[in-house]
Amino acid sequence: MTTALFTPATLGKLQLKNRIVMAPLTRSRATGNVPNELMAKYYSMRAAAGLIITEGASPSPNGLGYARIPGMYSDAQVQGWLGVTDAVHRAGGKIFVQLMHCGRVSHQANMPTGSRVLAPSVVVAPGEMWTDSSGMQANATPDAMTEADIAQAIAEYATACKRAIEAGFDGVELHGANGYLIDQFLNTASNQRSDRWGGSVENRIRFAVEVAKAAAAAIGAEHIGMRISPYGVFNGMTPDAEMDALYEQLIAELNRIGLIYIHIVDHSAMGAPEVSPVLKAKLRATFKGSYIMSGGYDAARANADLDAKRGDLVAFGRPFISNPDLVQKLQSGAALTAPDMSTFYTPGEKGYTDY
Repeated sequence: MTTALFTPATLGKLQLKNRIVMAPLTRSRATGNVPNELMAKYYSMRAAAGLIITEGASPSPNGLGYARIPGMYSDAQVQGWLGVTDAVHRAGGKIFVQLMHCGRVSHQANMPTGSRVLAPSVVVAPGEMWTDSSGMQANATPDAMTEADIAQAIAEYATACKRAIEAGFDGVELHGANGYLIDQFLNTASNQRSDRWGGSVENRIRFAVEVAKAAAAAIGAEHIGMRISPYGVFNGMTPDAEMDALYEQLIAELNRIGLIYIHIVDHSAMGAPEVSPVLKAKLRATFKGSYIMSGGYDAARANADLDAKRGDLVAFGRPFISNPDLVQKLQSGAALTAPDMSTFYTPGEKGYTDY
């Protein structure tokens, strides 16, 4: 069997010991939105991965969506994350933080007083949101962002990037996928604006590009990747006729900025629509940085796609939840432990650090 997955890789100036990436996974253990010792234990247990990408951390109080997700906007959060990065580095791992502004996928009950649910347009996200105070609630009606709101959000991403480096991270992934704020600007289902932030492909990619530029100016493009989900339908996103053109133009801009990687979400293995193989091949051929593949991989398929040069690194998500020793198991061919889905988002160590 080919062993491409277990060979070292270079990511910018970072040396990764293998090509296995722990994908970002929302786990809702950050009580008070501050990372803690339990999270440090969880991530350090998985430091055999070549690269860990954390769960989404909000760059702003306005970006908090789900209950108990961490942030990257306060001194207390930086201190909490320092415990996480220190534990991972001591275990020999490398770690990026994912910055996730939830935008309209939110509810006021999960946000501090004075914060606002923001989105490109006043279009409510379908579905419901768990709140610790009132149980399940319909997603909130967002405020359409003004020019000032947009400028503030871009600045918050840049500040969060600086805080991430203070917190000891090796880099930052900008979450531009799965129907969160950056994706809300990209997608016509949520972006119904007629100003310079909506309508044409050029206008719809503007927010993603400006966030990437501000992040690169803050900490250097060699420390920044972006996650994108073409053809994704999560959180009410819908494909449109211009989707391929939009992502091709976005990638051209990210190339100009010099981002270190793109991370392509493909949930077709879990029943989502397939990402166009033609588009994936085009993005792979066009993007100058590293390409992270994801979506229902096992070792055999990962090795085959690496051998075929379809990407440089492979992200594994759910298997890492219940297999902290996933890297060793993939290498030995040992059976994987199935995860307990009922504990994916519950507080405490059950289903988190006890596998």
